[in-house]
Amino acid sequence: MYRKICTLVLLTATASILGCRGNGPAFNSGTQGILEQTDVFIGGEDGVAEYRIPVLVTSNKGTLLAFCDARVKRRGDPPNNIDLVMKRSVDGGKTWGPLQVLVNVGKGAAADSCGLVDRQTGTIWVFTGYFPEGVGAGNAERGLSGPTVMYWAIKSDDDGDTWSEPVDVTALFKKPGWRAGSTGPGTGLQTRNGRLIVPKYFITENGYTTSHVVFSDDHGKSWQLGGGAESQGTTNECQVVELADGTLLLNMRGVNGNHRRISRSSDGGLSWSAAVEDPALIGPLCQASLSNFTDGVQHDKDRILFSNPAATERKDMTVRLSYDGGRTWPVAKTLHAGPAAYSCLTVLQDMTIGCLYERGEHDPYERISVARFNLEWLTDGHDTVRLD
Repeated sequence: MYRKICTLVLLTATASILGCRGNGPAFNSGTQGILEQTDVFIGGEDGVAEYRIPVLVTSNKGTLLAFCDARVKRRGDPPNNIDLVMKRSVDGGKTWGPLQVLVNVGKGAAADSCGLVDRQTGTIWVFTGYFPEGVGAGNAERGLSGPTVMYWAIKSDDDGDTWSEPVDVTALFKKPGWRAGSTGPGTGLQTRNGRLIVPKYFITENGYTTSHVVFSDDHGKSWQLGGGAESQGTTNECQVVELADGTLLLNMRGVNGNHRRISRSSDGGLSWSAAVEDPALIGPLCQASLSNFTDGVQHDKDRILFSNPAATERKDMTVRLSYDGGRTWPVAKTLHAGPAAYSCLTVLQDMTIGCLYERGEHDPYERISVARFNLEWLTDGHDTVRLD
């Protein structure tokens, strides 16, 4: 019943919202709103008890690569036996190749990953947390090795056909006094000047958690710790986008309350403003996804996408759209009204949008599905991408 659900809605596209229709020829021509949903990972398939923590990227060749945690024998976070796995799609998410195990650490875990595409070189990166057997976020010790959380990187230079062996980047991604944390989960960012940015968070010895970034200015040959958002230790999982003026916007999960936190950086992630709640972005204590869609530099206007369970519990997976750098979110559409949790957004080559997210009928972790939709569907025909 969930295997594939396709909806094609004909929209009139005669109105405009907030002046969002631009001048010039339409890039996404026509007036049809498209929503297609397909299951990618289903709990119980391929001998895996549960799939969690979706990551979705679009390669330079237009291939979709979906990554996630494969919790092999039982559900639950580390300590657990968790592999990093992947599936590929060469037809925009309609069909998917076989499950591939990219990182298997035995009874330990390769978990909570973050994908990143270097658009200048074509390299596809995946950063993952390595949890040795018996180690989880709650009992991890301080340090860069041993019974603690470490960070590994793998990469592909051939569109995801083959992958490197894991490289330990712990010393570049972590300070010795930190116990745990994760990259993302979700995706990283390449800024217009070429900087690669990986959003992540850390947990100190006393449980203090803070969102921050790691960056590279040499295509991943070296990495540096960026600044942390000033949140008094109340934020963790996060995602980042670059605004039209070069400012970075960090969107963060809080450790309490039901609103997302945001912070901004005007120096490429070296320092951040004090984190504040975004009253428009309601959600449970859960990861969310943030993605650039279009900007006024290359397209007709700025558009930022956001997805999360828009409720005080993990349900109602919703995609939102902002035209003003995340200050307001006037557009919202629901992808799945039932149980739902983590998600990851990407933009396809044809300027449709992909959202890989957790959903189910009885709980949010039954399957991970991909939704592909266009701007016309998201805005009920009131907006279309145009090139000036």
